[in-house]
Amino acid sequence: MEILKLNPSFKDYIWGGTRLREEWGKNCDFDRVAESWEVSCHPNGASTIEGTGETLADYLKRNPAAMGTKHQGEFPILIKLIDACDNLSVQVHPDDKAAAQMENAQGKTEMWYVVDALPGASLIYGVEREVTQEELARRIQDGTLMEVLHTEEVHPGDVFFIPAGTLHGIGKGCLIAEIQQNSDITYRVFDYNRKGADGKPRELHVEKALKVSSLTPTPRPQKVGEVLADCPYFKVVKKEITAPTQLTATDQSFLALLCIEGSGTVGDKTAHKGDAFFIPAGEGTIPVDGNMTLLVTEC
Repeated sequence: MEILKLNPSFKDYIWGGTRLREEWGKNCDFDRVAESWEVSCHPNGASTIEGTGETLADYLKRNPAAMGTKHQGEFPILIKLIDACDNLSVQVHPDDKAAAQMENAQGKTEMWYVVDALPGASLIYGVEREVTQEELARRIQDGTLMEVLHTEEVHPGDVFFIPAGTLHGIGKGCLIAEIQQNSDITYRVFDYNRKGADGKPRELHVEKALKVSSLTPTPRPQKVGEVLADCPYFKVVKKEITAPTQLTATDQSFLALLCIEGSGTVGDKTAHKGDAFFIPAGEGTIPVDGNMTLLVTEC
């Protein structure tokens, strides 16, 4: 097997901007490039292998051992870049148990790494104080939900871990790398009264959201050295590459790499800002060199 350089799938949601095309060189003709799904086997947007055009999902069907001995069946993660030219909806995702019961799917825990943020940019991260389900329902109904949500100004390099059940929303002016479970389940609870492309208000999912939303504030975990997040679903490490070094892909799990700054090499592949790579399990030691920042995900 070999190191795979990936091409993303794109989304043109109404809140998206143009930075992923203009500043990150993403080859996409959408007027808005809201998200690039950089490492994805999800049927709603699978990434493809540079040079062959084969989807990562089809490659892994042919080479299931590339995921590693820890993983059987479904690919475990999805890695995105998100350009919020406008506010995303206030939303929530179910955990594994709720998702299995309500959607016959897996849940969605995620983390955000703030790659860039315009001055004053902020995001919503859980509730400001403990609330009851009844209060939450009332505030969604009467339009006062924002009064009990925790809003935080953000800066490049900030990290947020979002356990399933956390009410959240990315604010306009944020450019974020997101590592998440391989799920596309989102329950919107507030969308700033916007209308979709069809001219109608975008769908809300209040009943489902109330069943899964956490009613207590979500604590911010502290970064430990290079480790940005470490949970049962993924471990994300930020690697500042300034000299020749090595990464290791064991038999247990693949590695997924996202270059968020600079340039260099990953094995025999060139790497530039915005490039993503899949390193099959069992690949062993991989030389990495250059002057760049990598987010390295292992499951």
